Amino acid sequence: MRFIIRNITDKIFTSLTVLSVIVLVAILAVILTPILWKGFSAVVFTGTIEFRKMQLDLFNRGDIDRLNNENTSSQSCRKKIYDTIDRFKQNIDAETLCDRIARIYRNFGKELQRKDVQGAEYQRLRSLSREIRDKLETTFSSGDKKVIDENIKDVLKYKTDIGFKDTSAMELFALAEDFAADIKNIDLAKRQEYADALKDFENILTKLLGDNPSLPVPALKMDRYGATRLDIAQKNLYKLLWLEKWQQTSPGKPMAKIITPRAELFAGTEIGPLFDYIRDNLDEMLIPKRTFYWQYLIDGSTPGHYFGGVGPEILGTLLLTLAAMVFVFPIGIISAAYLAECSSDKFVIKIIRMAINTLAGVPSIVFGLFGLAFFVLYLVPLFGGPSKPCILTAAMTLAALTLPVMIRASEEAIRSVPQSYKEASLGLGAGKLRTFICVILPAALPGILTGIILSISRVAGETAPILFTGAIAFGPTPKNAFDPTCTLSYGSYDIAVGDRLASLVPHNQYGMVATLITLVFCLNIAAIIMRAKISRKLKGH
Repeated sequence: MRFIIRNITDKIFTSLTVLSVIVLVAILAVILTPILWKGFSAVVFTGTIEFRKMQLDLFNRGDIDRLNNENTSSQSCRKKIYDTIDRFKQNIDAETLCDRIARIYRNFGKELQRKDVQGAEYQRLRSLSREIRDKLETTFSSGDKKVIDENIKDVLKYKTDIGFKDTSAMELFALAEDFAADIKNIDLAKRQEYADALKDFENILTKLLGDNPSLPVPALKMDRYGATRLDIAQKNLYKLLWLEKWQQTSPGKPMAKIITPRAELFAGTEIGPLFDYIRDNLDEMLIPKRTFYWQYLIDGSTPGHYFGGVGPEILGTLLLTLAAMVFVFPIGIISAAYLAECSSDKFVIKIIRMAINTLAGVPSIVFGLFGLAFFVLYLVPLFGGPSKPCILTAAMTLAALTLPVMIRASEEAIRSVPQSYKEASLGLGAGKLRTFICVILPAALPGILTGIILSISRVAGETAPILFTGAIAFGPTPKNAFDPTCTLSYGSYDIAVGDRLASLVPHNQYGMVATLITLVFCLNIAAIIMRAKISRKLKGH
């Protein structure tokens, strides 16, 4: 009966163990699968001509001739948009029109002097041009179409005057004619409303298609290009076509989101048809192509991680991880050897164990503040180094953080070595130090590698300890251990807290996190393979 009960109990325990493993794997899959899938989209996506422009300008990568042909085709479709906007903006901006009139008036006066027009003819033309200027200023500033029609009619009477023929003054008549034709469908009382709505329209259009080629090149790289990916372009197109507002539909009820066509703001104007034109010709303007951007893993990024890849972040993560393990490995093994080989009843050993247990529960941000105060501001300057965050101070901080894990794993590995190994070595005349180095340590190495695996996972993914001790969001490749470095964990944090950047480039954030997960996974696999080889070697295989 006891045997049957024990057999049933063993099967239940085994089933629960297997179930626990399955649940853990399922939870891990649920968490990681969306991250890895969205991170994969940073490498494989549908890129636009703006992406290919960015690659050529920033990384000198791409076929110049093919890109020029694509750009010519794209700009021919975009020209209608920019020309319509410039013309509409000119007609609603009275101040700009008046400045242009004043400039033409001054140029006409200089032109008369160059032509050596003198006497009564000079006075007549200057007087007429001044009158035309004043009438046009009144016209462009007026909101009364009757006044506008009368003034323009008066101005155009002088168009046939022989004194204005083939001079810069003809631009005044062209302006008057264009203004008369363009304002037929414009409600002049809504000039300010048009101006505000047009400003929002242009901002979204810039994010979609890039800056107007006729304007100076923007200083910020993120403002030089439009949507580099089709998925981002479609989001910007939605914002361009639809206007979202939160309004309270009835008293006492929550505000509701009201979606209206943005084209209604420009109803009856020449801007209105542009919305359908942009929607119908988006592919011709962006020329989307399926893209495999493997260079994401080697390219640097622009400030804010808006464009580019994670090459410097991968390098920085590897440097910090390896540098931290240089400190963790010897200190952890020496500490574990001392704890394993000394009597556990000693008061000093109990104090040390209590300290290790306490360190294991200290929040990581506390280690970061300790690293700033001790390593950055005191220890490194004490030996003549610079008092600034760098790879060295960050590595030492991470080493202090992960030492409890390394010490515990190494101590258990050392204690698991059969006592007979030690007794046989000592019986053959070897000293305690020689026995530990030549017999116990090699036998415990597989277990010590387990501690290294756990330490690597902890070190590579930490952000808080390196915030103040060596990580930067953007900068050059470090030249030595006294330079700060970019890392994947800090880069993800920087995007997340970067105002609206995370919503603008979600693929970069997910790509950085997915790269970090993959990198840690690869480092762990390498350590596991090394542990397996050492174990087989110790077993004589």
